[in-house]
Amino acid sequence: MNRDLPAALPVLLTARLRLRPVRETDRASHFRLHADADTARFLYNEPLTLDTQEAHFAARSTTRFPGDTEWGSLVIETRDDERFLGEMAFHLASITHSQVEVGYVLTHEARGHGYATEATTALIAFAFDVVGAHRVSGRLDARNERSARVLERVGMKREAHLRENEFVKGEWTDEVVYGVLEREWRERLAHGH
Repeated sequence: MNRDLPAALPVLLTARLRLRPVRETDRASHFRLHADADTARFLYNEPLTLDTQEAHFAARSTTRFPGDTEWGSLVIETRDDERFLGEMAFHLASITHSQVEVGYVLTHEARGHGYATEATTALIAFAFDVVGAHRVSGRLDARNERSARVLERVGMKREAHLRENEFVKGEWTDEVVYGVLEREWRERLAHGH
């Protein structure tokens, strides 16, 4: 992994999207996204309430690049009109082992338009090209089939299905793990994917 990691979270541009650090002006959109029960279904947190929203937002509204084992958050917005579409998570899972994990959550209106695939592709490229990761992974609730398809579209392979390995929101849940190695990513790019 690159020992000269960035000091701040990046701003990444794709054909349609801008991924950028969370700003104070995102507070209302962040709350609407994470207060929705359907959106929170496969997340660790219960839907946000007025009592929990402040701490949740504060934990995600830093511009500092994450340290070893820490998470960073980026807003996903449209480039043309800066419409809030959701958020990306970037986890520096292990500097020692050059591991990065990515995650995403999108608004109802943003789903089904390829935005998660586009944003995740940009963040994976950043992890390999700038951070110097050896492996990028994504972990999700096994019932979240739509999210699994996103990870497959970006070139990740399903590596594990962990049965009842997490107790989340009062129930045992299965987790699936996806990953892509840097050499696999480079080969995929070389073949135009």
